[in-house]
Amino acid sequence: MITAYPLEFGPVTGFGLTMALLFLVGAWIIDQECRRLGFKREYAGDVILGAVVGGIVGAKLWYAGLHGIETLFSRAGLVYYGGFVGGTLGVIGVSIFRRVPIRWTAHLAAPALAAGYAIGRVGCFVVGDDYGVPTTLPWGVRFPEGAPPSTAAVMQQEFGVPIAEGVDPMTVLAVHPTQLYEVAAMLVVFAMLWRWRTAAKGTGWLFGVYLVFAGIERFLVEILRAKDDRILGVLTLAQAFSIVLILIGAYLIMAWGKGTVAAGPWVMAPKTAKSGVK
Repeated sequence: MITAYPLEFGPVTGFGLTMALLFLVGAWIIDQECRRLGFKREYAGDVILGAVVGGIVGAKLWYAGLHGIETLFSRAGLVYYGGFVGGTLGVIGVSIFRRVPIRWTAHLAAPALAAGYAIGRVGCFVVGDDYGVPTTLPWGVRFPEGAPPSTAAVMQQEFGVPIAEGVDPMTVLAVHPTQLYEVAAMLVVFAMLWRWRTAAKGTGWLFGVYLVFAGIERFLVEILRAKDDRILGVLTLAQAFSIVLILIGAYLIMAWGKGTVAAGPWVMAPKTAKSGVK
């Protein structure tokens, strides 16, 4: 078994560092695609700016909606699906402002989203958040100073996980490192999207593929997550949202699977313009 403690550098947390790395890597990935396609590289910065502002605001508002308005200005609390919705709206706003078809922006963002999600889950691991249910597997991880600590009392009182009688409530239990499961899964998804980005498919279809994979991955990992927000007695809130993502993704694959659209005059770099996915 492994014991993990929060990674901090004075006032800077490991989560904050990974958040910064997440957006830097996302910008680099989109920049590489802009170079390949002959787009203005400034658009990578525009997309990331929309994602940062919309994502952080959306993630915080979703968290506050779940845990109370008083958490709105606390340091803790960002929810991925809130960030995804907010970031999506922010990027759509950038597309509209720059008059770049949303299908092109979606194509550029798909691989970056997968890589960014993987990096974000590293941040969750280093602060001991979003872990799984107790396990006796050799790679189980104890989070004595997690958010919250993985104690028997937390498991039972906050997450509704049954604990055997006689176990000291303050016992730190080893749990599934579901954050790392997600890191591995989304790195595989990123590798596939990065390879498929040059496929002879319609503009934006790659984003639909991302949504399907992201929804499946999150739906499955929720089976092992320590949480108690089930709806309809069966699904967690994240699983219900995952099903929505899968359906939207499947629709976009069919709707955007063929045909290309012009990228628009603003985004095309002079003398090197290319308008098709290659």
